[in-house]
Amino acid sequence: MQTFLRPILLSLALLAPLAAPAQAERAQQGLLALFAPAQKAGPDRAARAELKAAVKVALANPPRGRIWCVPFARAVTGVEIRGNAKTWWDQAKGRYPRGAEPRVGAVMAFAASRAMPKGHVAVVSKVIDDRTVLVDQANWERNRITQDTLVIDVSAKGDWSQVRVANAGGTLGRVNPVKGFIYN
Repeated sequence: MQTFLRPILLSLALLAPLAAPAQAERAQQGLLALFAPAQKAGPDRAARAELKAAVKVALANPPRGRIWCVPFARAVTGVEIRGNAKTWWDQAKGRYPRGAEPRVGAVMAFAASRAMPKGHVAVVSKVIDDRTVLVDQANWERNRITQDTLVIDVSAKGDWSQVRVANAGGTLGRVNPVKGFIYN
């Protein structure tokens, strides 16, 4: 039944911007609840607990001034890459495994775009299914750390090269280019 309902619910989620913010949030929570049983058990659960502990430390020790995605991703994953987010994918080559499969604790490396000229990095916090994940990230919402933000793969090939990320109101935003995932 979940497979049958998925396209319908994703269509509804894409129409959520037309709904009131409270309705959009309830729709997103309903979508997440439907797919929650599909989460992989075992190693993902342990990796998620470890990641959430690192995020808790980051939340308890915010930097002075602006909160940025790069230092946050580095702190919670241990991936020791510096520089703008748009450079992470290339810098990881030969240093860290890279791929197109989301895994808990992996860094999702967004490519630079007109809307994000410096790129963006986020950390996969939960794999819902092969085209839906949750991420923890910094500065997607200005100067904030957000947890378990919905991200949906909208690429034609299902290769995570294009995604839509939930906004503060729970609606799905623009299509964003992604280079892939960096594993530690």
